[in-house]
Amino acid sequence: MSLEKEMTKAEEHHEQVGMSQELSDALSNYTPGSPEEKKLVKKIDLFLMPILWIMYILNYVDRTNIGNAKIAGMGDDLKLTDEKYAWVLSIFFFGYLICEVPSNMILSRSRPSLFLPGIMIVWGSLCAVMSVSKNYSTILAFRFILGCIESGFFPGVLYLLRSWYTRAELGKRFAIFYAAAVLSGAFGGLLAGGITSGLHDAHGISGWRWLFIVEGVATVGVGIIACFVLLDYPHNSKRLSPQERQLAQIRIVADGLASTSSLTGRLTHWQAFVAAISDPRTYIFIVLFMLDVGAGTISYFIPTITKTLGYDSVEAQYMTVPIYAVATVVLIFVAWSSDRHIERRWHITSALVLGCVGSVVCAAVQNPIVRYVMICLVASGIWSALPLILSWASATVSLPPEKRAIVLAHKSHYPRVQSREQQPRVIGL
Repeated sequence: MSLEKEMTKAEEHHEQVGMSQELSDALSNYTPGSPEEKKLVKKIDLFLMPILWIMYILNYVDRTNIGNAKIAGMGDDLKLTDEKYAWVLSIFFFGYLICEVPSNMILSRSRPSLFLPGIMIVWGSLCAVMSVSKNYSTILAFRFILGCIESGFFPGVLYLLRSWYTRAELGKRFAIFYAAAVLSGAFGGLLAGGITSGLHDAHGISGWRWLFIVEGVATVGVGIIACFVLLDYPHNSKRLSPQERQLAQIRIVADGLASTSSLTGRLTHWQAFVAAISDPRTYIFIVLFMLDVGAGTISYFIPTITKTLGYDSVEAQYMTVPIYAVATVVLIFVAWSSDRHIERRWHITSALVLGCVGSVVCAAVQNPIVRYVMICLVASGIWSALPLILSWASATVSLPPEKRAIVLAHKSHYPRVQSREQQPRVIGL
């Protein structure tokens, strides 16, 4: 038995050396920007960006529809006080915190085309089941489990994009991907308004319950489709030819985001975890992310804020749309400018300052029109900074890939747990 194990190890070593040598030889003949590479990038974009964009819209809709459901009658039906509602929001992030790093550890050793759609199908099903909530305890439990399930999606997508795109390509893709989260607010507002008004009391079911059902079922459907569309990793994606897989690996190696050894040798989960927490850069990016995501909780209260401006429940849903539309335009412009000037630091700083100024003014004034304009500025600033922070972190902490997965997960989960008292005060309520 011992001899067989030694022979197996020797064979694996020779295979890895051969693969590494083959990639090294191909690297010496690599020409950046060749017609073949441009064609490959377009193919990668086609398989990744549209489906990930749709998946993230639904991810964010299913996460934040709790705010739309609240003003559509859920708060009254479940007898939610302001404090109880704040706990319903916060408990989601406790589940997110517990499961985010383990989820990314699993993803780095599994097939994204199965893992990401799989968790999407589960959280979509859970979202639909949330419609049966009868009291505060039930909705609280559902939100905690939802946080556990959704925790693997966002950092998992970042890790997947990081495995396929070069530094020069990454900023735009992150911005396009994150624009889905911003647009989901507009989409979610339109959808919530239509569902809660059009289906209210249909078959004796309240409009807010239909909101969970319809959006949950839509998520499950997209998750099933994603199983047949998403790419895995450059070295094992079945949707690319052997030549395309090799080129996909070589261009990442040439860009310094991987090495030939990193493509064949892997860290254990523990080694990757230790490497991530011992790198000071991890904590720098965590602080940056905390500043941005902490303010980003505004998305849960935008429907409530718009209702305080004098609109009824349905009108308040629709009035959230312009806020997200403005933020999307600003987000795309800032990302375009950052990539064009190959600069991240001052673009991030400017966006955060814009969000900070808007928050201060919003908290200081009571005029509805001024408040509405300031909310647009807050949303534009904080959401424009986030994809740049992610791109900057991913490009800075590039090797080994297992470490990168842990860093991205760590950076994403610490800011998401906030006290129930802090969240409404972010927007001055």
